[in-house]
Amino acid sequence: MSNSRSTYARIAALALPTFGQLIAEPTFILIDTAVVGHIGDAALAGLSIGSTIILTTVGLCVFLAYGTTSQVARLIGANRRREGLEAGIDGMWLALIIGVVVSATLFAAARPLCAALGASGPVLDQAQRYLEAVVFGLPGMLLVYAANGIFRGLQKVRITLTAAIAGAIVNTVLELLFVIGFGWGITGSGAATLIAQWFMGVFLTVPAILWSRAEGASVRPRLAGILTSAGDGLPLFVRTLALRVCLVATVMLAARMGVTVLAAYQAVNASWNFVLNMLDAIGVAGQALVATEIGARRFREARAMTAAAGRAGAACGVMIGVGMAVAGFVAAPLFSPSADVQTLITIGMATQAVFLPLCGWMWALDGILIGAGDYRYLAGACCTTACAYLLALVGVNALDGAVLTTPAARMIALWVVLNVVFIGLRALFNALRAHGDAWITVRS
Repeated sequence: MSNSRSTYARIAALALPTFGQLIAEPTFILIDTAVVGHIGDAALAGLSIGSTIILTTVGLCVFLAYGTTSQVARLIGANRRREGLEAGIDGMWLALIIGVVVSATLFAAARPLCAALGASGPVLDQAQRYLEAVVFGLPGMLLVYAANGIFRGLQKVRITLTAAIAGAIVNTVLELLFVIGFGWGITGSGAATLIAQWFMGVFLTVPAILWSRAEGASVRPRLAGILTSAGDGLPLFVRTLALRVCLVATVMLAARMGVTVLAAYQAVNASWNFVLNMLDAIGVAGQALVATEIGARRFREARAMTAAAGRAGAACGVMIGVGMAVAGFVAAPLFSPSADVQTLITIGMATQAVFLPLCGWMWALDGILIGAGDYRYLAGACCTTACAYLLALVGVNALDGAVLTTPAARMIALWVVLNVVFIGLRALFNALRAHGDAWITVRS
């Protein structure tokens, strides 16, 4: 019993502060959603399109955090501390390079990208304004991801919580000032988020560099190290690309179902992304702890940590699900003054809440398999899941108008198929892999 309590205590000690970093970008989008929703339905729908592009881009670069975390933790577990920190610095240089290139590309292609996701008319104008205003904050946000790989690997994650709280405060104050005080509309929302992203980037980059130099690690760009980080991250990029294609396709389907459904979907999706990061924090904690145990070749302890993290994820999913269902009834007016949109938000959040225990269990195993370096398996499993999910969306689209004849039915269908197929298949693949031994020795 004491060992079990110690394991859960170690998970909690990392998961709670890690949650702070993970919720940074979703929190910014959630704040944007709450403020922009009161501009009008077109603005809220436009935010759904623009924020989907931003979240997709940031999500595609999640390997900057996940890959760095597992690499740093394994090297530290093997008593190669300086090499681990240098690997983290390489990840930060890679993040900066990717951020600059991607930001410029998205800015140049803002309007056609928003149109490709289904935006048109006033919604397209609003989406373009938001995307162009926020896009150059991406390098700052990607630096946050990479720097946190170092902090997680070192198991020094309290600073990430401080950064997230400070970033959320900056974003909220500027959001209210720019959107309501100055009357800049959705452009002010994007500008506020951009400033908050760079604030967090600088806040975390400086101590990451100072701690690395104190350990004797080089902070200069090393081409070989940057290329190694990119190579290790490629399977994770493929994995995340497959998943993000699914989420973008869901937004596109919601856009086909009308402005009201899309506006409500944005509010539910922003809330879902927020609470998922509570669950992902458990996976990231397990990721760092299991990677350290694997680096030290303590395989039995790694397997015990995996089982504990899975149970913790499911249990937290139950508790968070109850909270999300309640929030759907009481918080809907915060996102929109429209009674129709509020009703759909309540329905969507209640539907999603039912599946959060499954999400929590799946996310915990997902993070641990990443920590073990089992990237290729995850890439293959997620590509298979994506194919099945896209076919399921085609089926939902075929039913729209015939079986799905009301906005409420459409909202329920979107969230049920996402959880049953998108989450359910990933949970199945992760469980099958964790049951065997191949994942635990893939990088040892």
